[in-house]
Amino acid sequence: MRRNPFLASLAIAALLPLAASAAAGQDYVDTSAYFSTEAQYEDWFTATRGLRHDFDQICGDTFCEGEYSNIESLRYRCSVHRVSGRIGMCTWVFAASHEEIAPATGRIGVQRAFWQCRTPLAPGTTIDQLLAALAVDEPLYAPLPSSGRTMMDGLIDCL
Repeated sequence: MRRNPFLASLAIAALLPLAASAAAGQDYVDTSAYFSTEAQYEDWFTATRGLRHDFDQICGDTFCEGEYSNIESLRYRCSVHRVSGRIGMCTWVFAASHEEIAPATGRIGVQRAFWQCRTPLAPGTTIDQLLAALAVDEPLYAPLPSSGRTMMDGLIDCL
């Protein structure tokens, strides 16, 4: 069977705009897909470890005093514009449970709770600016770039 080079060229030309629009639809990526240096990865892991540590230190005296006394940090994640480094959104996900034992049967009833807490970032904040702001001893209380708010402020609004 002979292929027509003109038809093949036409098919390729017709598919190019589709490929370009598909790539354009993927402007935001996870931090792990954006970072290009080992230093950026290390700064990210240091910041997220610091945030988790700070949360664990204050949980019992703040957010974990109510019905859910075992709130756990699950993951902190940001979307980053792959060309400019601007953050689309950062969210910190938490989970908790409340259990009750039925005395007559011994069954345990569990109420689950989940929270998705947005970081109060100023529009246009870049991931490098966020990493620089969180590179302190207590990142939960660090002023965020161009906003003056902190990660703690975001948690107070959320949890």
